[in-house]
Amino acid sequence: MLPSVSWPYTQILLRLGLGLALGLLIGLERERRGKEAGVRTFAFIGMLCTIGGALGNQYGLATLALVGLLVIALNVSSMRTGQGIELTTSAAMMVTALAGIMCGLGHTIAPAAVMVIATALLAWKERLAGFSMGLSEGEVRSGILLAILAIVIYPALPMGYIDPWGLVNPRAAWVTVILIAGIGFFNYVLWKLYGARGTELSGFFGGLINSSFTVIELMQRVRDVGAAFAPAAYRGILLATAAMVLRNATLLLLLAPTALAGGLPAFVLMCAALAAMVLRRRPRAQPVAGQGGAPEIRLGSPFLLGQTLQYGALFLALHIVGGLMQRQFGNAGFYVVSALGGLLSSASAVAAAGALAEQGSISAATAGAGAVLATFTSIAFNLALALRCRDRALMRQLVLAMLGVAAAGLIGLLVTYLAANWLPGWLANWLPGLSPAEHP
Repeated sequence: MLPSVSWPYTQILLRLGLGLALGLLIGLERERRGKEAGVRTFAFIGMLCTIGGALGNQYGLATLALVGLLVIALNVSSMRTGQGIELTTSAAMMVTALAGIMCGLGHTIAPAAVMVIATALLAWKERLAGFSMGLSEGEVRSGILLAILAIVIYPALPMGYIDPWGLVNPRAAWVTVILIAGIGFFNYVLWKLYGARGTELSGFFGGLINSSFTVIELMQRVRDVGAAFAPAAYRGILLATAAMVLRNATLLLLLAPTALAGGLPAFVLMCAALAAMVLRRRPRAQPVAGQGGAPEIRLGSPFLLGQTLQYGALFLALHIVGGLMQRQFGNAGFYVVSALGGLLSSASAVAAAGALAEQGSISAATAGAGAVLATFTSIAFNLALALRCRDRALMRQLVLAMLGVAAAGLIGLLVTYLAANWLPGWLANWLPGLSPAEHP
């Protein structure tokens, strides 16, 4: 006997609508591939399990069991026709059933996210299969290593500061290591999938991982190919620089969102200047293979344990030295440390600035300015690497371009300073990173 419960009509319709939509989403993908279980089957599964979840846990489990029987029937039919077992479609049906039950229980975002991810896994079958088959042993080890860093080591570290001066927080330092390694791993995957399609993509994704390595590889291609590759190398270096700027801004956003307000105008103007330069010199046709085609940027594995620990050690050193210099010499001391840190690793320098701002050792505005300064010095270091090329025209273009980027960043810092001093008080207080009280 069904439970006598008074259901809110509109709410139940919304749950049914969501369950139906999610079933249709994954069913469309299965239908497109010519599977026996297609749009209508998945739509019915979504609605059935949504009703079961709305009736209660027992009915939800009952509908899940019914879908399991449907999966068995599907596989028996498939084996009789000689097509083998439909493992992927069966798994998709069970995921759809569970998502429908969640919809019936009143969940919205979680089942929608699950179904979007499931549909993406089905739709990207060929690309994921090609990517997995092309993985090297070192790349697989890097993925396992990232999981060990995040899941095994992080929980074992002590919480809070372990020194009497409040400078060393092992967990905070390790979070930064995981963050930098994770961003590098994700960017490596993007580069692996798309980076070999052209100089622009290769330069941009390479810059997200390591802009210095990318500049070195592009300059090596100029030396190997000659002046014919110079325009492509110019755009690739600009895009690698833009990627580095975006990565640093993202790090600051993740570690100390309020600090990003102090550097946001500079980051935005630098990216805008770089984008304008790239678009202004975009060629009508891509270079042909053998005459300056897409370079093979040899980035190796997504990250190595030694390199990751170096990032962590550098971050910790910059964090400690930056905090001490700020206490001893004020903001000027912190800016010096940020500038020097940008020469070694702008990502570590920006992460240290964000961590210091988050713990309250420096103001949000100071952290934002320090992150921009570290980005400046990293751009200068990449320019020094690029100037080793013998192509005078390319050298002149790069110098002018980087001076323009630096000018855009300085204008951004000036805008931040003026805004902090001229904005109305209520607006400055609403934007903590621009508060006048935080500026020296």
